[in-house]
Amino acid sequence: MPDLRIRFEHDDGTDVTPPPLDDAAALGVLREADITAAKLVPWGSNYTFAVGLSTGDDRECLGIYKPQAGERPLWDFPSGTLYLREYASWLLSDWLGWDLVPPTVVRDGPHGVGSLQLYVEPKDEEIDESSFWGRRILPIERMVMFDHLANNADRKIGHCLVDTRDRIWGIDHGLTFNADPKLRTVLWQFSGEAVSDSVRADVERLLCGAPDIVVELGEVLSPFEVAALLRRAEALVRSGRYPALDPHYNVPYGWW
Repeated sequence: MPDLRIRFEHDDGTDVTPPPLDDAAALGVLREADITAAKLVPWGSNYTFAVGLSTGDDRECLGIYKPQAGERPLWDFPSGTLYLREYASWLLSDWLGWDLVPPTVVRDGPHGVGSLQLYVEPKDEEIDESSFWGRRILPIERMVMFDHLANNADRKIGHCLVDTRDRIWGIDHGLTFNADPKLRTVLWQFSGEAVSDSVRADVERLLCGAPDIVVELGEVLSPFEVAALLRRAEALVRSGRYPALDPHYNVPYGWW
């Protein structure tokens, strides 16, 4: 899947794309702004729109809007819940303090309720995807742990981004938080290895806040899915190792 590149333009073609917002400012715009333009993204299994957002005080940004009405039914995920899983993924990333998922909210849009996520502009420079994402560095280990916790069934290379400021992001988290084991990923370099002290401490801290997590995630996920998340976190802390992955099961459908 190609990188998505979008921008604001005047009628004469002049690029007037606003500079990136910090995460806190972006959340405010995502929640409050008017959606001033929407264009269908021409790939993916579900309807996804690139949108322009603008507030009355001239704050602007670009976003990715995924309406519930545009979701394709799946046999192994409850219908009409993928947009909520996008939001739950941002919550998990935020609780962990890792900022791996772009700011995301749930709100109404041109096609009804859906998730609205800050658009992340990919870096222009070409990178060797396999070498870059195959590294054993903390930001990528965090993404690996995030996927284990969220039970991410769709971690393709195309769902890993490096932005113009060299910040690492994960996107497209609609297939997460299933109560049954579903992990599928291209990030295998930590398979069977010890969890780093830093990452393990963050997951332990997450578990200390479990009562708040149950309440907040309980608004968007089923009780079984929330309980399964906590069980996964407890098991990873207890074992101190990443599970060994199975090449017949833990590979996503389409690597890219």
